[in-house]
Amino acid sequence: MACTTILVGKNASYDGSTIIARNDDSPSGIFTEKKLKIIEDNKNGDVYISKISKVKIELPKESFKYSLMPSVDEKDGIWGACGINKFNVGMSATETITSNPLVKGADPLAEKGIGEEDLVVLVLPYIKTAREGVIRLGNLLKEYGTYESNGIAFNDGNEIWWLETIGGHHFIARKVPDDYYVVMPNQFGLDNFDFEDAYGAKKEHIASDDLKEFIEENHLNLNIDNSFNPRFAFGSHSDSDHVYNTPRAWYMLRYFNPRSYKWDGENADFTPESDDLPWMMKPERKITIEDVKYILGSYYQGTPYNPYSKEGKSKYRPIGISRTSFLGIVQINSSGVYPAIEWISFGSNAFNASIPFVFGGTKVPEYYSNTTLDFSSDNFYWMSRLVAVLADAHFKKNAIFIERYQNKVFNESYRILNSHKKDDKLDIDLINEELACMLKKETQDVINKLIYSSSMEMKNGFSRSDN
Repeated sequence: MACTTILVGKNASYDGSTIIARNDDSPSGIFTEKKLKIIEDNKNGDVYISKISKVKIELPKESFKYSLMPSVDEKDGIWGACGINKFNVGMSATETITSNPLVKGADPLAEKGIGEEDLVVLVLPYIKTAREGVIRLGNLLKEYGTYESNGIAFNDGNEIWWLETIGGHHFIARKVPDDYYVVMPNQFGLDNFDFEDAYGAKKEHIASDDLKEFIEENHLNLNIDNSFNPRFAFGSHSDSDHVYNTPRAWYMLRYFNPRSYKWDGENADFTPESDDLPWMMKPERKITIEDVKYILGSYYQGTPYNPYSKEGKSKYRPIGISRTSFLGIVQINSSGVYPAIEWISFGSNAFNASIPFVFGGTKVPEYYSNTTLDFSSDNFYWMSRLVAVLADAHFKKNAIFIERYQNKVFNESYRILNSHKKDDKLDIDLINEELACMLKKETQDVINKLIYSSSMEMKNGFSRSDN
């Protein structure tokens, strides 16, 4: 999937949470309908069979309760995408990443292996920490291989881990430092790795057991000196990256660190087409959920590349693109009143709103779970699509309604969450239903406004009336 990811360490976030967030974008020419779902504990075990590769995998006897965001039409598989489990571990899978011929020739992709379709179902129900997620997925890659290149995020209350696949059977993973954030735009990202730590204490770096030998045998280290840059070794170096990938990373870094570097002009430190954009940075201020939502819905505002500006359509691929299926922002704070929240949005993030789903209840509000393959005004997915279509056609006229809608949903979400903080016993299902009712009301309200506003801009309008 063509996606965009941001990871925020606990000391870089506003409340000490770890945050992993990803736009799940459909391929060009396709919209993938999504819904939120909960799977309960299972002690019976099972055999998993992939729809795409047909690989058969025997699952552990016990699985833990978890949420996921599957495709409504499962003809091509589950595509669980993002979720949280009963141990307050989050997972987002996957960010499709790039590679190069040297890597794929040395370790070809495994046609009968696992892929994005399978990963959440195969990993999230069986882990108790983010680090365990890396280890379990690494073992699966070693045994079964993968038929595509992917980046996968895990978080718990203390750590965030980022794993990137290498060829068919190898991987590399790194813990995100607590006071840093990471941006990922469909491109191999890691630009630094400590092999001594990986093959020693394994505190902040983990990799395939034979990765160092694999690099040496296949002459993959492209650094001139004795250092090692994984992006040089395992990533791509193509012109298309400068149109599709690096501009997104440039804009996200520019947003969170506007004064750290010069981002524009002839003497800029970094440009939208720079190949050496840092994988991680310390932000200039702490990052909020609203920041994450804004940047994952952005389209180069404040730059010449804004497709809604006078210059028209940009040559660069926006972050908040029309074919986003959903955004999942997984916020884990084990010491908080709400230890695990997934903020969800459907459709284009430039126009939609994010709502918190508190994990730990027994059900999902129908507004998030009853997505249909055909348009329906009864679910958040299709209403979000409708909001975007109505607003985009007359953007300048409608932008104010979108801004007010997004802010209102955030404001009311925090109000509802805060109003229950002192409850003797949190009723998670009640809280989630209250949030869903508020969201449904506000979404209907903005659609009413957009229909009227856009109707007034129709070509067959006329100022004179019958009075």
